[in-house]
Amino acid sequence: MNAAARSAGQPSTPNVKIIINSIGMDRPKAWLLAGFEDFRQAAAVSLAYGMFWVGLSIAITAGAIVLGLWHWLLPLVAGFMFLGPLVAVGSYGISRAIEEGRAPHLGDAFSAWRPHAGQLAMMGVMMMIFFLAWIRLATLLFALFFGFEAPGATELYASLLTTPDGLGLIAVGTAVGAVLAFGAFTISVVAIPTLMDQDLTFMEGIEASIRAVARNFRPMLLWALILTACVLVGVLTFYIGLALILPVLGHASWHAYEDLVRCEQRDGNP
Repeated sequence: MNAAARSAGQPSTPNVKIIINSIGMDRPKAWLLAGFEDFRQAAAVSLAYGMFWVGLSIAITAGAIVLGLWHWLLPLVAGFMFLGPLVAVGSYGISRAIEEGRAPHLGDAFSAWRPHAGQLAMMGVMMMIFFLAWIRLATLLFALFFGFEAPGATELYASLLTTPDGLGLIAVGTAVGAVLAFGAFTISVVAIPTLMDQDLTFMEGIEASIRAVARNFRPMLLWALILTACVLVGVLTFYIGLALILPVLGHASWHAYEDLVRCEQRDGNP
């Protein structure tokens, strides 16, 4: 449903036909530019939303350090790629408010999920399954290369970069994580914004997302690489950069959805 229809309060209907558009390789750049523009128009709200997730990330990292769970830090950081699409929901709400001609506020970010809470919760379960699968595989890979006794922090991170076992773990873990992450990306990239915008089931959203990636594989692969690189940069700045990166990517992902998906009312029964 477009912004005008939403502003007029027109309800969506489950009797919707989802059409996937074909796009070119230049569209990811256009999405990023649109994301920056949304951030510029709602800088205070977007930055506050990004800082919320930065604070949560720092708290989780500090908790892992205090509990001596150093060996969990890398899998948890990498696992952010599986939960990131859910984090972006607040940015979708801000972008939608901008399109409706309203001044966005934090309620648009933190309450964006409420109208379709049930279906978004099911998507959350799907993403959590990917996250838990990654944690399980990361645990098995760690045991395969280092055994069941976790070394100390200094020894662990030195071993990762200077020993064959450490380099092997990084190589295999990166490959396995990339496959899982792209799977999570494929089922969620337009599913979550579609569910926010239409009264559809989460399975219909997943189907639309898979179709969007299949029809536009090369630009969507580029978009996945851009998302991954940007999040990595944010993590390497000790999460501080994520305060800007997360909302910009969220806004950009909303525009990606609008570029990729067109919903039309069906005539009569499907």
